[in-house]
Amino acid sequence: MNDHPSFDDLPRAQRLAEQALNTLQRFLHVEAVSGATLLAAAAAALILANSPFAHDYHAFWNLPLSIGVGDYVFSRSLHFWVNDVLMTAFFLVVGMEIRREIHEGALSKFDQAILPLIAATGGVIVPALIYLGINSDPAHAQGWAVPTATDIAFAVGVLALLGRSIPVNVRVFLLALAIIDDIIAVLIIAVFYTPSLQFGGFAVALLGALAVFGFQRIGIGSALPYFLPGALVWIGFMMAGVHPTLAGVVLGLITPARPLPMREQPLDVVSRVLKQLRSSDAVSAGDSHRLERPLRELRVAHREILPPVSRVQMAMHPWVAYGVMPTFALANAGVGLNGADLSAGGLLVMLGTALALIAGKPLGIVGATWVAVRLGWCRLAPGVSWGGVCLVGLLAGIGFTMSIFIAMLAFSDEGALRAAKLGVLFASLVAGVLGLGWGVAYARRQ
Repeated sequence: MNDHPSFDDLPRAQRLAEQALNTLQRFLHVEAVSGATLLAAAAAALILANSPFAHDYHAFWNLPLSIGVGDYVFSRSLHFWVNDVLMTAFFLVVGMEIRREIHEGALSKFDQAILPLIAATGGVIVPALIYLGINSDPAHAQGWAVPTATDIAFAVGVLALLGRSIPVNVRVFLLALAIIDDIIAVLIIAVFYTPSLQFGGFAVALLGALAVFGFQRIGIGSALPYFLPGALVWIGFMMAGVHPTLAGVVLGLITPARPLPMREQPLDVVSRVLKQLRSSDAVSAGDSHRLERPLRELRVAHREILPPVSRVQMAMHPWVAYGVMPTFALANAGVGLNGADLSAGGLLVMLGTALALIAGKPLGIVGATWVAVRLGWCRLAPGVSWGGVCLVGLLAGIGFTMSIFIAMLAFSDEGALRAAKLGVLFASLVAGVLGLGWGVAYARRQ
């Protein structure tokens, strides 16, 4: 006889709450919804930045937010906390996805893993050459790196709008390429746009990474203890003069892709403990002392059923997709459209930036991929056709925030900077629309 009530026997309020929660969970895991949320946040930021509330919009993101202990106070703008702190969580998730694919997915074979590197290199060189071909003036040529970057958040967000009709390996290819692309962009910033690197910061980051490896070695499976060494890696990168969100990629790539070794298999532990609990009166008696050890064993077994790289990624996904990324879009997509220098030089900056992103990115990525496959250096992953490579190339033209960030380093003249931002904005919009159009046609042919 079953003493447990069926679903229909539960109170009506509880049934409704369970149904609503289940519906919400399914809704939140639809990637197209997260992509639409991201784009809606970007549109809202653009509208606010070009409305009578533009001053208030920019003033809000420049508000200081401070944390401190005793006499030590760390104070930065809200913009910093979003771009340099919150976005580390996004890059952590992306790094974990790449780590998982390297372990057992589309990037697990050398000839498939090297392909995104070659494609990303082509996607950096060709846009830079197009920009320099249009802007030979030394005052404007320094913006050659502006169209070389891909905005991971927006490119993946647009791809998510196409839903599950796009093969998984196409998404992995885009993620891997965009990560490599942005790492190249960070190296460009460090070499060409950073006065000097503080190598002591790299020592601090290395110390944090070694602490992570040490925790893994002694079998610490809970995520919380890793916060401190992870923060050390982030602080080290910031001290070194490198964008600290790169710490998220590093931590994601070193997250274990196998569960913690246990004396018993996790499922065997679950079966054994459940058998003990059924034969014991500790549950019915509510004896917390006798239940403490078996419940702890259950928690550890439940945790280790999945490897850390999958478990942490699943836990962070809704927070990143519906919290971090939309906040990032609200803080960064507000580009004012007035005040740009559209004289001869400024117009060339805008046109060079836009053309390099819209045409240079797909030409460089598809061309480099074709050469690598044609020469036998690499092969396309299963499920990735040339139509999928073209889709990745088009979406990689969404430079947006990283391109705007580079533009702010490249141009000291405000008029040229606004012209470059307009070029990035226009190119990202066109690349997104072209990518969506091509993606719909590509999906129908699958």
